[in-house]
Order: sequence, then structure tokens, then C-alpha cells
Amino acid sequence: MALKTKSVWTSIDAKRDGLRILATRSHGTLLPKTRYDAWMPNLGPSEKLLGDLLGERISWTQFVRGYKMELLSDAGPNPKNDRQRSHGQKPTLHLIKVLAKRSNVTLLCHCDEDEKRCHRHALQRLVLSSKF
Repeated sequence: MALKTKSVWTSIDAKRDGLRILATRSHGTLLPKTRYDAWMPNLGPSEKLLGDLLGERISWTQFVRGYKMELLSDAGPNPKNDRQRSHGQKPTLHLIKVLAKRSNVTLLCHCDEDEKRCHRHALQRLVLSSKF
């Protein structure tokens, strides 16, 4: 089984794609819900980080470093229950890793299919390389 990446606009191959996860903060107004199985906006980079990359205020390397920090940082204690901690996105990343070991999972983004500097590739590498 595998963890793959694709543009959400690339043709759908239900058998090979498996579970299709849209990993963007913005859904997009023209995107039909038939293009993905699950939307996880919490896996997209923050608007500030993405804006800094697109505005060329940071390099791709700086973007990837910041994106990993956003995904792996603990949010800290729950202000309504001090015995409960938020573990940020680590449980979600672990779930994707487990699912990809059992069947195909495809991470989707709005970027073109051949875009190399897309967070979906950084997300894929992070999930496959990390222990949560």
C-alpha cells in the first residue's frame, strides 16, 4: 500500500488513489465534493506561512521548516480542562501513516500536478519519515 500525492484536479483513479484527502486550509468555491473523500483543513499550511512563500518573503526550505513546526507543535493545555493537552496534528498524521500501510491514501492540493514546491510533498515526506 502507499501514501501518494496528486493535484485535486488530476483525474481520479478510485482503485489506485484509495482514500483521497484534501489537505488544504481553503476548500475552494469551485471544487466539487466528488473530487475528494475527506477534507482536512488542519493539514494545510497557515495562511501567513503560505503567503510568505508566495510573496517570496521566505525560501522553500524555510517554508518546509515552518510547515513542519506548525504540524508537529503541541497546542498546549486545554484552557477549559487543565488535565487535557492538545497534541496538535500528531494524531492525525499518525492515523494517515497507519491507513497508508493498509491501503492507498492520496494527499491532495490545489497546485498543479507537476508543481514540485507544494506542501503536499512535504506532508508526504513528514508522514512517511516521522514517528508520532
